[in-house]
Amino acid sequence: MIRNSHEVDAVIWDDTPGGNVEHVEEHDLTTDDVDHVLESFESHGISRSSGRPCVFGRVPDGRRVVVIYEEVDDDTVLPVTAYEIDEL
Repeated sequence: MIRNSHEVDAVIWDDTPGGNVEHVEEHDLTTDDVDHVLESFESHGISRSSGRPCVFGRVPDGRRVVVIYEEVDDDTVLPVTAYEIDEL
């Protein structure tokens, strides 16, 4: 699990149909939004629905989002999806 944003050196994006780019865009987010959260997240945890690691943060326009990802290796992640969440 990523503990701080300095641990992510590479993000894998798959722009084929059904890939993670499509999953992110379905939630009105961009890959740049997700990269921003991965670089500057506020907290981390585990997704209740999938059991995958996740991070919480804000995209540049201020929306609070969660990014759910898989760890490929020590410094590479594969975002699975990301979506806007309610304020706490």
